[in-house]
Amino acid sequence: MSDDAKWMRRALALAARGRGRVHPNPMVGALLVRGGRVVGEGYHQTYGGAHAEVEAIRRAGSRAKGSTLYVNLEPCSHWGKTPPCIDAIERAGVRRVVAAMRDPNPLVSGKGFAALKRQGTSITTPLLDEDAEHLNRAFVALMKHQRPYITLKVASSLDGRTSTMTGESKWITSAVSRKTGWRLRTEVDAIAVGAGTVIKDNPSLTAHGMGRNPVRIVFARRRSLPRRANVFDAASPTWVIKTARGAMGLRKAMKDLAKRGIAHLLVEGGLTLQKSFLEAGLVDEVVWFVAPLIIGTHKHLKDAWRISGAKDVCFRGELAR
Repeated sequence: MSDDAKWMRRALALAARGRGRVHPNPMVGALLVRGGRVVGEGYHQTYGGAHAEVEAIRRAGSRAKGSTLYVNLEPCSHWGKTPPCIDAIERAGVRRVVAAMRDPNPLVSGKGFAALKRQGTSITTPLLDEDAEHLNRAFVALMKHQRPYITLKVASSLDGRTSTMTGESKWITSAVSRKTGWRLRTEVDAIAVGAGTVIKDNPSLTAHGMGRNPVRIVFARRRSLPRRANVFDAASPTWVIKTARGAMGLRKAMKDLAKRGIAHLLVEGGLTLQKSFLEAGLVDEVVWFVAPLIIGTHKHLKDAWRISGAKDVCFRGELAR
């Protein structure tokens, strides 16, 4: 592995520390290297907070002069909630910038690199761009397609059942899997369910104290929702969408969510809503928990056949097109 690749992997690892904290901004990590040693590093920690490059430069101080900056995304050249990073890079006297990928944001794309070159800074890009794009796949989807990146989450038995014949579904999977699911909620901006799930299960749709709670979205169409449902508590905002679940209706709804800053949407239930998203071609990623039991035609989960000593299995990956 080249030194550039080694340091870029460090930048990617730093960026990942911002998971669940910076959306709809991208996760960005940066480090300054001089004489083969890291002299400063940082990552984008909170939405609206200092960018990774600025944090790394601050930590490096005067040691940033003549260094190489490794960053997993093109440095910004425009004013947003914070000043342009290229200005801080120039003031610090950074000699070279190695960036994993170009920023897909039209406000930045290529402009950051061009400004750095005008300043006399050497640019090396791309490097580990596939890894960088995967890390920020939600941000890339938002910028390129103007819709959220959509993850579909399912929990089922070995025979593909998500509930018993009487609708009992708590709990098919183990406590470990449920905690994994709660942690997944901290990584997204919003979580979506259908009205039937709210009426039948009355879920809270929160992270259960494991991190930031997502915005809760209920696709209700014409159905009335109980005013005292848990989704209407003060834990996080709840948005009710009345649009039809056809492909065109869902695509429009996703465009609207993107405009409201939703970069990553988790679709949890029920089956009708999940099927609608799949048929509309909107699902990017699937997280599927499979419990070691066979429900068959049983009415109650306690009667299902369980495989002794076996644990839940989780499949997670992008959906092949």
